[in-house]
Amino acid sequence: MNTTEETPEKLDFIGILKKIFSLKMLICMVLGFSSGLPLYLLFNLISAWLRDANVDLEQIGLFSLVTFAYSFKFLWAPFLDRYNILKLGRRRSWMLGTQVSLLFLIATLGFFEPGKVSTIDALGFNLTLSSTSIVMGICCLISFMSATQDIALDAYRREILSDNELGLGNTFFVNAYRVAGMIPGGLSLILSEYVSWQWVFIVTALFMIPGVFASIFIKEPRCAAIPRTLLQSVKEPFVEFVTRKRVLGALAIIAFIFLYKLGDSMATALATPFYMDMGFEKGQIGVVNKVVGLWTMVIGGFVGGILMLKIGINKALWWFGLGQIITILGYVLIAHVWQYPNFMPNIFANVQEFLMAVLGIKFEFLDTFNFPNIPLLSLVVGAENLGIGLGTACFIAFICRETVPQYVATQLAIFTAIASVPRTVCNSITGYIVNAVGWENFFIICYALAIPGMLMLLYIAPYSRCENVTQK
Repeated sequence: MNTTEETPEKLDFIGILKKIFSLKMLICMVLGFSSGLPLYLLFNLISAWLRDANVDLEQIGLFSLVTFAYSFKFLWAPFLDRYNILKLGRRRSWMLGTQVSLLFLIATLGFFEPGKVSTIDALGFNLTLSSTSIVMGICCLISFMSATQDIALDAYRREILSDNELGLGNTFFVNAYRVAGMIPGGLSLILSEYVSWQWVFIVTALFMIPGVFASIFIKEPRCAAIPRTLLQSVKEPFVEFVTRKRVLGALAIIAFIFLYKLGDSMATALATPFYMDMGFEKGQIGVVNKVVGLWTMVIGGFVGGILMLKIGINKALWWFGLGQIITILGYVLIAHVWQYPNFMPNIFANVQEFLMAVLGIKFEFLDTFNFPNIPLLSLVVGAENLGIGLGTACFIAFICRETVPQYVATQLAIFTAIASVPRTVCNSITGYIVNAVGWENFFIICYALAIPGMLMLLYIAPYSRCENVTQK
């Protein structure tokens, strides 16, 4: 398969620092924060608000459907490739338009009281409206605007970054995206203890302002010819991709996008219930996830982005993918220790005996292992999230590299939709698999499912292949 990759830049320490602290990376960071805030609001803050208003759990569960727009955003992505709605440029127009809309919609939420039913008398008709239904409607609009913003942001980011910068730029974007979750998932919840929900949503909405200012002042990237018609913007991205990669190559890339993170995604889908079944307390799990998990993922992303400047995307897919697979075995270890309580003590006893024989040293802490064990949990969570950070950095960079400038919005929307299938579809059957085979065998299956994606690298991104390209 004729795959392409820019020759990695020969950068010294100063050159790497210049890349890290460049204007492009600052833009990626600000836009990543703007992208993550609405999604985490829908995932975290809305459910807490509804529960605080005594909305029943069945209705709260239905609110998960509002995120449907993220899975189908490719349907309207061609509009963003074709139309310049605010005459600020195709990318900046859609970015600014969606960000201002999100600021307004998020702030509007607080003016409604979930669970309250109102009757309106108009033109002789009595119309009964549930505030919960109105809130769901607004959340659907937020989801749609947020998904549309993501299309524009992904396209803009691809157009300003060279292939060599994709890893680092996407790292800044994704890590800022994750950090944005601390606002609705942390700050806003704390704020709700002291002020009304109306002010909570207004304050939360104000965190969209940095993205608004960025969209106003940044420059529209230079791009290839704009599709002349909407039909062309719908048809040509598919035709171009299949023509460039040929049918077999195009199918291989689609399969690879689906498979590369399949095992990892399935393994993490039930991580919290798994830890609870192993005997860990919810508070312990929460602290380890927030302190160890989040920051190892952020560090993994940054390390991956910097390394890709030196080794390129192809080699990163191999090395980071290998790390991503190996860390799944941490779950297998915990499940095995839980099933066989003497497993770790026996290993430590053998290690202790070896150290005494060779060095004459005895480590007392090796004799005090108890399960559930917080250091073991921290080690597994840290390793897994480090692998996720590394794997995500090179995976997103690869997806971006497979697009072309004139159709980047549509092609990226299609690729990211394919990448989301394991998370939205395959993960839904994980509970059934666990009930059928048990936790340890489930994670062994996840490990096995991660191997085909790695094997496809032989065809998709050969380790030794490095070709010059002119695409920017």
